[in-house]
Amino acid sequence: MLFGVNRHGCDDFSNVNAPASKSLCKVYNFTEDIHKMKAQRHGVIVIIVITMGTSLIVVYNNSFTDTSGTAYHADAAATGPLMDKPRKAQPKPGRARSSILQGYTGVIDQKPLRMHCNCCALVTSSGHLTGSNRGDEIDSTECVIRMNDAPTGGSFQRDVGQRTSLRVIAHSSLQRVLRSRQELLNASQDSVFLFWGPSSCMRRDGKGLVFNNLRMVNQLLPKLKVYVISQLKMPQFDELFKKETGKDRKTSNSWLSTGWFTMAIALELCDTINVYGMVAPDFCRAPSHLSVPYHYYEPSGPDECAMYLSHERNQRGSHHRFITEKTVFANWARMFDIHFYQPDWTPSSTLNGNSSLTPASDGS
Repeated sequence: MLFGVNRHGCDDFSNVNAPASKSLCKVYNFTEDIHKMKAQRHGVIVIIVITMGTSLIVVYNNSFTDTSGTAYHADAAATGPLMDKPRKAQPKPGRARSSILQGYTGVIDQKPLRMHCNCCALVTSSGHLTGSNRGDEIDSTECVIRMNDAPTGGSFQRDVGQRTSLRVIAHSSLQRVLRSRQELLNASQDSVFLFWGPSSCMRRDGKGLVFNNLRMVNQLLPKLKVYVISQLKMPQFDELFKKETGKDRKTSNSWLSTGWFTMAIALELCDTINVYGMVAPDFCRAPSHLSVPYHYYEPSGPDECAMYLSHERNQRGSHHRFITEKTVFANWARMFDIHFYQPDWTPSSTLNGNSSLTPASDGS
């Protein structure tokens, strides 16, 4: 199976709060109680009662080496709003675009995702966004991409905006998304929800527990645009990681983060990408780096740089390789229209290694 799943079920490759040698995968079962009301001004209230099932543990061991080490230039302070608006750069030549994105299929109709954006705001969940006042700027972008269950309402709107065009969600975040269903589902039916996960969880033959529950939710809320990354598409993200880093994801016991999937998907979807809240690869190694929470909506949660460095350096068990991934993103930014804000930085002009995403020539 794609993610080296053990005989007990699906593995969780996105739970960064799990112990270093353990990953907890939730198997979700739902009991629904739907009450259809007469048509009123405020629409239909849908209640989904969630019952959680068994928990499964998989142990990993191995090591990973750091591929970062290139210099990066800070353009502005790490916090606070900036006066300059993001650049609306023209796409680099030779990148043919199509509104049909193969490998991303509807849960109900299995049709491919149709979506294309000239300019995207990719909003991370970083604590660097707190107090940024970037919300209006983000919402003014043609397409807004978010990850997992990151909220936008209430006091967060000023910093991260409210609109969402595409939300990329890990299989392990399904329960949290459903827990916040009033904001993320009921109020966001114009958004596209794209779920990724190992084949054991996402298979369509009735044995994919996460897929089964996604289909049930989509049947209960038929206006939702719910898509999954197909089993044929998923290995391409592993292959891309190996081409960009020289490391095999499986043998190095690395977990690809939702950020990895989101950035790779954005390259297919967007001509220009403005990324909010992502630090440079060497940011956390600076002695005086700013300390912020890993998630802007969890101010008492773990420190972002502590999380990054712990996962990158740990020699035992499987971990996200956040800094390695950001080194790859910096390389991509040298070739494509990718810009980083809050904190603002640009990659150095010298490419750190060769990227497998070399821009095609005109007419190709």
